[in-house]
Amino acid sequence: MTASPTVRRRRIARELRHLRERAGMTLDVAARQLDMSKSNLSRIENAQIGIKPRDVRAALALYQVTGVDAEALIDIARDAQQRGWWQNYSDVLPEWFEFYVGLEAEAATLRTYEAEAVPGLLQTEAYAREVFRRTAGEEGIERKVAARLRRQEVLHRDGPVELSVVLNEAVLCRPVGGRAVMADQLAHIAKAAQLPNVTIQVLPFPAGGHPAMNVPYVILTFADVADAAVVYLENLTTGLALEEAGHVTGYSLVHEELRRLALGPEASHARLTEASRNFA
Repeated sequence: MTASPTVRRRRIARELRHLRERAGMTLDVAARQLDMSKSNLSRIENAQIGIKPRDVRAALALYQVTGVDAEALIDIARDAQQRGWWQNYSDVLPEWFEFYVGLEAEAATLRTYEAEAVPGLLQTEAYAREVFRRTAGEEGIERKVAARLRRQEVLHRDGPVELSVVLNEAVLCRPVGGRAVMADQLAHIAKAAQLPNVTIQVLPFPAGGHPAMNVPYVILTFADVADAAVVYLENLTTGLALEEAGHVTGYSLVHEELRRLALGPEASHARLTEASRNFA
């Protein structure tokens, strides 16, 4: 698995904030000592901007962290300066979504619920193109589709991401791109469900109301315990990453409830196959 600079930047941010607080320093005091503005240090500690290894070294000296521990963090800071593949698509990917893709690239598990559309990691090229056409127009559409397909490599890499998807049954019924595109898309999902690292469940209409009726979500966890889990929410113009443990716990409970209400994997596969035939 390739290390994600986004995940490394997030870890450095959290460590620097923890070390400053452990040293009993306010943002004001630490910023003055490091010869930077309070706003810049705050943005560094919130992973909004990166920090150069030499500035990490200065911060660690200020917080009296030396030796092996200091060098390990400086190495992480160097990794955080590398470019992720998604940065080559910055002309078509908004900054807030680049942040998500950077997290997704190193996630160990992804748990998601979708109410209206197939998740990006499971979309075919034709389906993705139609989604972009309907939601964002024609500009840059081929670049956007290429980036979406590149994201799907996390399902097939060495040490692939463990993906748990709950799909509202409505996703299977909406003919995005026409009957042929939809038949191919549903067959593609059914095939993906056969991967040992992918679990797909359909939430059927008879299940009635459920706790995620208003909010599709993605819950990301990471192999390294130093990287805290994240809940990611998105709308048409921005994305929101929730990192507090309470948010992650709450959405995790919702996901387990949706899985309980949904058809099991085998029944879901049968429903996908049936829906694909209906569009053929």
